Amino acid sequence: MMQAVAATAWGAPEVLQIVDVPVPELLPGEVLVRVEAAGVNPTDWKSRATGGRRLWRDPAILGFDLAGVVEAVADGSHTLEIGDRVFGMPRFPLPAQAYAQLVAAPARQLTRIPDGMGFAEAASLPLAGLTALQALEDAGRVRAGQSVLVCGAAGGVGRLAVQIAVALGAAVTACARPERLSDLAALGASVVGAAPSGIPSAPSLHAVVIDPFGGDRTAALLAWCSAGGTLVSLIPRTSAAVQAEAAASGVALRRIVVEPSERGMARLASLVAEGRLKPRVALELPLIAAADAHRAGERGGLDGKIVLRPWRGADGARLEEEER
Repeated sequence: MMQAVAATAWGAPEVLQIVDVPVPELLPGEVLVRVEAAGVNPTDWKSRATGGRRLWRDPAILGFDLAGVVEAVADGSHTLEIGDRVFGMPRFPLPAQAYAQLVAAPARQLTRIPDGMGFAEAASLPLAGLTALQALEDAGRVRAGQSVLVCGAAGGVGRLAVQIAVALGAAVTACARPERLSDLAALGASVVGAAPSGIPSAPSLHAVVIDPFGGDRTAALLAWCSAGGTLVSLIPRTSAAVQAEAAASGVALRRIVVEPSERGMARLASLVAEGRLKPRVALELPLIAAADAHRAGERGGLDGKIVLRPWRGADGARLEEEER
């Protein structure tokens, strides 16, 4: 048996409780990972509050992002070995069930952690990093020299998108609250303030615009796209009216849903190893404090990701014993 944190119902953070569950059995092509860190994402607390897309198993162990060490390798897996330090967001949109001591995952949906990168940083990267990468490279098809506008640039996805776009050779404009602009400038972006709506306060035209908002603001951002440009929405739902307006403006409106990608994870790892991508962790908490992590995420205002650490004593102590 092992311990995990599960939602015992859908509702307030207090529904997150420690549960005893069997160690997962491996299918061919899978590895067993001892979790050293689990990233906390907005989709975690939104799902906890409402049940999300009803994709949860029983018990409902949350967590999409994980980093850890391979403990066992099933037949059919030849990409990883016991002892490898790995990270990823396996099975998405199904939960990886990362709020646990051990996770079974398809080996090809995990990537080795670059040397010099800690588990907490690694666990903060997969979902947000793949979202940013796929928005820019796959949907936006960003090329060197193009102008890219990243809205919500100080957020979890936005800050990574700025760094990736700079690495791609784009001329990056970052839109964020005034107190965050100096940090974004240090990452290589030109910066512009945002109105309360999050829309840039100064007009400009760009070949690619990254929209983290959806809704009416997607339509508003069409005005920041140059003719023949691309508006990439991270919200996979837009109205027929907005799609028609984009078509009439000569703008390609593309929506993305992030998906596991061995190539994408390897690309992120390479950018980290080269020093061109630096994830930021704002808060580390023990796994037993998952409810506190969700409260902190819902309050907002953190400059970086929240990460849970299932810290263990030398004797493999239980989570509640460690807390004491």
